[in-house]
Amino acid sequence: MDLIKAIIIAIVEGLTEYLPISSTAHMGFTANLMGLPEDEFLKMFQVSIQFGAILSVVVAYWKKFFDLNNLQFYFKLGFAVVPALVLGYLFDDKIEAVLGNQIAISSVLVLGGVVLLFADKWFKNPKIDDEKGITIRNAVTIGFWQCLAMMPGTSRSAASIIGGMAQGLTRKAAAEFSFFLAVPTMLAVTVYSVFVKTWGKETGNPQKGYEMIMASQDHIIIFVIGNVVAFIVALIAIKAFIGVLNKYGFKPWGWYRIFVGVALLIYFYFFK
Repeated sequence: MDLIKAIIIAIVEGLTEYLPISSTAHMGFTANLMGLPEDEFLKMFQVSIQFGAILSVVVAYWKKFFDLNNLQFYFKLGFAVVPALVLGYLFDDKIEAVLGNQIAISSVLVLGGVVLLFADKWFKNPKIDDEKGITIRNAVTIGFWQCLAMMPGTSRSAASIIGGMAQGLTRKAAAEFSFFLAVPTMLAVTVYSVFVKTWGKETGNPQKGYEMIMASQDHIIIFVIGNVVAFIVALIAIKAFIGVLNKYGFKPWGWYRIFVGVALLIYFYFFK
């Protein structure tokens, strides 16, 4: 994988990670359209650049993440991430098996889009407009909603935001808690995927993930630049998404998912 293609994938990751349109699906489709072989380094790169996206949330909401007087915030995230950690570990192999099925992922993209068209009508009269109003029980419930995103194409962001709105959160509060929850969730997934699953499971040596990154100067450059690009683009996307969500709700994202999903179904069914 050359640097230009790596930057394109990183831009896609940064744009889509916190939007309700599935970053996994978009990165997979992008790599496929560019003709990239599905080798071990590509898999590692697509997971590792999530680190840049993680940092964008921490920087955008640094006052929240470094407020040591609000320990409840950390407890909420800790409890909320548990369902994804447990269920993700138990169903990891089944999730992996679906990742290469572009038809299945495209279909989920369309179905998720239909759901988003009606999301604003289903959850009215929200009562919680700030993270401080979220209880531990609310947080855990949102954590279980987030697990719906284990089906590639669903979108972690969409599942957790809708889960938040189902708990009485405003769209803005649900979106922001989804961003916060992404940090421990994606950090766990990144560490597990890069240093344990991809290489450690087969070789018994988790160090292999690190060695893959450091294998050549080109790999190091691609890894660093990819994360920087994902960080910058995600930081912009977070701010833009909140504004669009507050003004227009979920419908634009729903129509987008349906349009892209149908286009990709046609492409993969007739031309691949």
